[in-house]
Amino acid sequence: MKGFASLSLAALVASASAAVVNVNKRETPLTVELTPSGNSEVQIAVTNNGAKPVNLLSTGTFLDEASPVEKVTMYSAGGSTKVPFEGIKIRLLTSGLSTDDFLHLDAGESKTVTVETAALHPLTDGGEFEILAQGQIPYAEEGSTELAGNLPYESNKLTMSIDGAIAATVAKAIDLTKRTVLGSSCTGSKLSSVRTALSNCQRLASSAASAASSGTKLDTYFKSTSSSTRSAVSGRLRAVASDCGGSGSATSTNCNDPYGGCSSNVLAYTVPSLNFITYCNLFFSALPDLTTSCHAQDKATTVLHEETHAPAVYSPGTDDLAYGYSASIRLSTSQALNNADSFALYANAIYANC
Repeated sequence: MKGFASLSLAALVASASAAVVNVNKRETPLTVELTPSGNSEVQIAVTNNGAKPVNLLSTGTFLDEASPVEKVTMYSAGGSTKVPFEGIKIRLLTSGLSTDDFLHLDAGESKTVTVETAALHPLTDGGEFEILAQGQIPYAEEGSTELAGNLPYESNKLTMSIDGAIAATVAKAIDLTKRTVLGSSCTGSKLSSVRTALSNCQRLASSAASAASSGTKLDTYFKSTSSSTRSAVSGRLRAVASDCGGSGSATSTNCNDPYGGCSSNVLAYTVPSLNFITYCNLFFSALPDLTTSCHAQDKATTVLHEETHAPAVYSPGTDDLAYGYSASIRLSTSQALNNADSFALYANAIYANC
């Protein structure tokens, strides 16, 4: 195990092209439209075009107006280069959600969310950018807070010319300098719990990497057993096993909440631009160390999920295109290789023999 004096850990392969991450086409009542607003603001309008109401998960999704989570993906250089994200990527506890975690849209109703892209992306060089929003958003049935499934969404591709000097005046969503003043924050039972979770993460990731090299269960979770898919899955999982096992120092971790990401039902979050992982109080109180239940959440796979977000572990880091089994297995190969939960679910499936 790695040392914890400073808590260094020694959360789609992400494509450089927007075209590679298009969501699988299937029926959805949702229309998502992006429009420019000011120099670097984008308005995201989601409309329910279905015949009945929808109850969409807002916490941790593009509808989340309170947390600095990734709501749009940005590309520069004519769509060839993905712009780094400077917010947080979270993992939710998918049980015990409240009505405050959802957005209710009646048939024909719309909701507009405004995103200041300069607060979440480095745009000070300015130029022309391509922007889109896509993924799978979980929903609950009318009157319920239990997740029942997922709806795909895919916006138009918006092209914006952004003035870098104006973008530089926008306050960042989180203070990226905080990490430099953080001391040891995992102590006592939390320290012991994190050490156990890291050890289990190393074991699960290593076993899953070996299974992926042989193509085991890849058809289900990554829709391919090709040599390139086997290599991509096993390579990322080996890197996660290495970091969790302590042979590297790719990530650092924290048991406080320096960036204010531990809101309702958040288990953990990663700041990919800093390779920094925070474990929330809910991580310690709500999850078992390991589960033998298929597609269930535990501490080990939560650590694994967050580790895949960190580009220093394996570059580029993953996104959150889909949460949970039913949504993740609907992704294409390229999307699944870029989806954190696909790796967590796969590791659980190998361990639990799903």
